[in-house]
Amino acid sequence: MTKIRFTPLLDDLPATVPFVGPETQERQRGAEFAARLGANENIFGPSPKAIRAMQEATSEIWKYGDPTSFDLRNALADHLGLAAENIVVGEGIDGLLGYLARMMVQQGDPVVTSDGAYPTFNYHIVGYGGVLHKVPYREDHEDLEGLLACVEHTGARLVYLANPDNPMGTIHDAQAIEAFIERLPKTCLLALDEAYIEFAPDGIAPNSKLLFDNVIRFRTFSKGYGMAGARVGYAFGPVALISQFEKIRNHFGMNRVAQIGAIAALSDQQWVSHLRDEVSEARARIGEIAAQNGLSIIASATNFVSIDCGRDGGFAKAVLANLVREGIFVRMPFVAPQDRCIRVSAGPKADLDLFAKILPKALDAARLEN
Repeated sequence: MTKIRFTPLLDDLPATVPFVGPETQERQRGAEFAARLGANENIFGPSPKAIRAMQEATSEIWKYGDPTSFDLRNALADHLGLAAENIVVGEGIDGLLGYLARMMVQQGDPVVTSDGAYPTFNYHIVGYGGVLHKVPYREDHEDLEGLLACVEHTGARLVYLANPDNPMGTIHDAQAIEAFIERLPKTCLLALDEAYIEFAPDGIAPNSKLLFDNVIRFRTFSKGYGMAGARVGYAFGPVALISQFEKIRNHFGMNRVAQIGAIAALSDQQWVSHLRDEVSEARARIGEIAAQNGLSIIASATNFVSIDCGRDGGFAKAVLANLVREGIFVRMPFVAPQDRCIRVSAGPKADLDLFAKILPKALDAARLEN
């Protein structure tokens, strides 16, 4: 019998996923979650204009999506003050990171990231045989000096940085990011993940019109626009870099209805402002709930808040497990010392009221277990 052969790399990789989805957890526990506060989804939802546009487009779902995303890229170009040729659209930032790894990484290549940063980036790098070099956080922020030193030490041609950060929600200002870029070796590409930028205060993102030869910036409609299920992400940078995606990307990967919805969402910046206000109120409420339980929070520039449970990762994991058992879906950072926290997404009043009710019980149970 003929045996199918896989690549040596695939044989060495474990079967894994970066995140266990809430649906999987619901099947495991045999019930739906009462409050879905763990996936950093924007629970307040997309613009009514986007919803109407997608509803009207569904009757023509028999059509393929435009493989060039021409209308969406041009709308984004107007929004960013760039040319359409500076922009590539893909299946969320996750999909675009996969394409970037394919473009940049060969087996054995060193790649630099922060220890505990976005696992999907790591997933793609390892999948193409890259070797990850991880720099610990410093005071719950990604360590810019440490990342630079690691790039110089390893000779890495790719480094990942999220600003605002996930999972801690912390930020560096635009001046610090530009200084980082200035000092980065010109042979190293910075993958700057700005998924949460719509929630950040002014002065955090470098001007979008600034195009650096060795920087690619990633943004999404999943967070600030409330369209995580549509899977629309985009990246922008110099034409010499962006044009390389045309050689390897899935040209029919973008859903037609999602493209139309994203264009409508982009045109409704008043709704984006409304979502920012909703998220800001929810963040404040999460801070109040933490304080009522004698806990502190990490100041966040995203649509989630990391709550410091005051002990180690084992205790935080027990708190999380007790919340999940009671029907509250939350997550936590994976790496010490950030794993002393649980991470709670901004949500509507009813969900946060339920979280406020259950959290004291979860903490008490965790204290008995630890």
